[in-house]
Amino acid sequence: MMSDKKNKKDNLQEGFDKAKELMDNVTEKASELAGEAGEHFVDMVEEAKEKIQEKISDEDVQKAKKKASELVDEASEAMSKFTEKASEVVGEASEHIADCAEEAKEEFKETKTKTKSFFQRLFRK
Repeated sequence: MMSDKKNKKDNLQEGFDKAKELMDNVTEKASELAGEAGEHFVDMVEEAKEKIQEKISDEDVQKAKKKASELVDEASEAMSKFTEKASEVVGEASEHIADCAEEAKEEFKETKTKTKSFFQRLFRK
């Protein structure tokens, strides 16, 4: 019976460990993807900026070029903020899952102790 409890405890711990490892992997991948998306977006914006600059030459168009450049810079900044927020959200989710796993582990310990106490009292009589 003790061996069965130990196996259950080991299995539960292994499940918690795998869940935490999975969440860490998901967090890492999400952060990587968010970073890569941001990099690709910035690259595309820079390419568009360069092409626009190559084709624009007269004075009136220079004003439009300046405005387009400002808009591109704002878009790059917005994407950077988005990437940062996405990383923060993923990190917070990871922390919450880890906290939840830890709470479940503590609840399991408490239940184990109460069950052990119950059976000891039951079989001592």
